[in-house]
Amino acid sequence: MGLTSNKLLAFTILCAVLLFVGTVWLWPRLAGQSWRAVSGRVGLLLATQLALFACVGVAVNQAFGFYASWADLFGTETGQGVVVDHAAGPLQVMSTSEVHGMGGSLPRTAGQIQQVGIVGRTTHITTPAYVYLPPEYFQPQYRTRTFPVVVVLSGYPGTASALVDKLHYPRTAQHLVRDGKMRPVILVMLRPTVAPPRDTECVDVPHGPQTETFFAKDLPEAVRAHYRAAVRPGGWGIVGDSTGGYCALKLAVHHPGVYGAGAGLSPSYKAPLDATTGDLFQGDRNLKNRADLWWFLKHEPAPDTSLLVTSSKAGETNYKATLRFIASVEATRRTRISSIILDSGGHNFNTWRREIPATLQWMSGRLGVH
Repeated sequence: MGLTSNKLLAFTILCAVLLFVGTVWLWPRLAGQSWRAVSGRVGLLLATQLALFACVGVAVNQAFGFYASWADLFGTETGQGVVVDHAAGPLQVMSTSEVHGMGGSLPRTAGQIQQVGIVGRTTHITTPAYVYLPPEYFQPQYRTRTFPVVVVLSGYPGTASALVDKLHYPRTAQHLVRDGKMRPVILVMLRPTVAPPRDTECVDVPHGPQTETFFAKDLPEAVRAHYRAAVRPGGWGIVGDSTGGYCALKLAVHHPGVYGAGAGLSPSYKAPLDATTGDLFQGDRNLKNRADLWWFLKHEPAPDTSLLVTSSKAGETNYKATLRFIASVEATRRTRISSIILDSGGHNFNTWRREIPATLQWMSGRLGVH
């Protein structure tokens, strides 16, 4: 059973329930003062606690995607990296797969997911990604058409594969297109952590990874060079959850000429400084200020872009901050703001799955083809 499989989660829950029932059943028989009785009670309690911790651990890992496999968890991953030939182009396709659950295997009817390697021409950042091409991309009547692009970012640490397998972005987009609720789009799905293990918060770190430039310049150039992707900013949007949500908002605000719309699911609104980020700004106060979206909206010209933010009244810690951010954007009278506010929902995959369909519909309504 895989570390992220539902079978493993069900198995750990079953073990915990059986151990709990067994403890209740056997407790009277272990009520004595002998060493065997005491050892039995300690053993049952310890086994039950371990089973409960296993349940919580597996559930949390499924929700946040910390580890993709057992080998990843125990640090024994032996799979070798794939060499990306920089001279061969900024984007190389490593493998292809179908969109599961769409009732077909042909790209022109079910679309296709491509695992790619992307090389930043200016930043020299190399990162893997998944690209979803809708069925229309392969159909003859669309062969001269370009398609809107939505860049999708995971949280930190996150995995790009979770955007496909857990948050179901390709499948959701395809269902929405079939229902006439959005237009076909290309999805480019990847982690904001393009210089692992460091959490760069999509900042151009002085003397370090130029992450913001990668997403604002290198990534769009690589995608346009390989796919029939929209050229102008009105055809590009960006969405992410958690850290990826902050990155999406910041990139849309800082680079409205690149991204015409940005959506943050449960985002923060400024870059933290902690053990995972290190010193992102190296004493550069202007860089630090620009990474604070409230400061930027107050002191810089309002960007001509559309933003969407999400939160929940119960379960999210960013609820009050989100209301404050909405007010800040409204005060600019130029930047457009929309929101999804749930009554309840935690900082997890289940909450984001509830928000993604409406987010993709919103994004589609703001993207054109040029």
